[in-house]
Formats: sequence, C-alpha cells, structure tokens
Amino acid sequence: VKAAALSIALAIGATTSVTAVQAANIVETADSVGTFKTLLAAAGAAGLAGALSDTQNITVFAPTDEAFAALPAGTVESLLKPENKDQLVAILTMHVLPRVLASNQLLNKPFHVKTLNSAERLTISATHSGVTVAGSNTANVVQADVRADNGIIHVIDAVLLP
Repeated sequence: VKAAALSIALAIGATTSVTAVQAANIVETADSVGTFKTLLAAAGAAGLAGALSDTQNITVFAPTDEAFAALPAGTVESLLKPENKDQLVAILTMHVLPRVLASNQLLNKPFHVKTLNSAERLTISATHSGVTVAGSNTANVVQADVRADNGIIHVIDAVLLP
C-alpha cells in the first residue's frame, strides 16, 4: 500500500460524521446510516436486498439519496417499475465488488476492478484530492470504510451507470 493512497483514505475517513456499525450486515448498516433510503428501496425492487444481507466479503459503492436525486427527473421512479427490473439490477450490481476492498488497499495509480455486473468494470483512482470510482461516469468517495459484518461500504456522491 502506498503512503499517499493510505493518507488520502485516512483523511476521507477522518472527516466524516458516519460511524461504523458492528455486527450488522450491509443492508442493516446502510439503513442505520439513514442516507441510503433510495438505494435500499432500489435493492428491494431489484430483489437484491437478500444478497446484500447474506453474501460475505463484498464491497458496496453506495450512492446517497442525494446522488439518486441528482439523476434526471423521473429516472428513479422509472427504474423502480417491475418492467425495468433488469436495468435496475444492471445498475445496482455495478456498485458491488465480489471482494472486500478497504481504503488501505488502494494503489497509487488507477486500477480496474470487476463488479457483480459481469459486463462492467470500474476504475478506482486515488489522488491527492480524493478517491474516485468510474464506469461510464465518475463518483467521488465521500466516506470510506463503513464496516459491516459481511463487507464494507464506501459512500459515493453519484450513481454509477453502465
């Protein structure tokens, strides 16, 4: 682990007001934070809430309610309709890695990671100004390393799109 990436990750973690919740799964932890109501509703509509609760050793890049609200008007409502479930699943699985990736594991150069959406990879970059996660668009990590008993959450400020 490079010192610069670690110091960035520690700085991000030190400047946030979200506290880690122990002995709770990803869904319970996200629910306790209170800023992921849209994400949790979307996970429920997509049939993924159980997988986020039960799957071990995952990383979730979790968009806040504000991130979902920044999507074009009507997007969230449209995605939550049963006929758009496949599209919603594609978007949400793009936010999940099949392994734990903590901030102290970041490299000092951009690197690619596989997501649970097999058609999508993300590029993670740590610089002096922060950590970004990119697919077809880019999100900033605004809170790193929110621990859950089955993985880790990194809070992001945008919804990643395929």
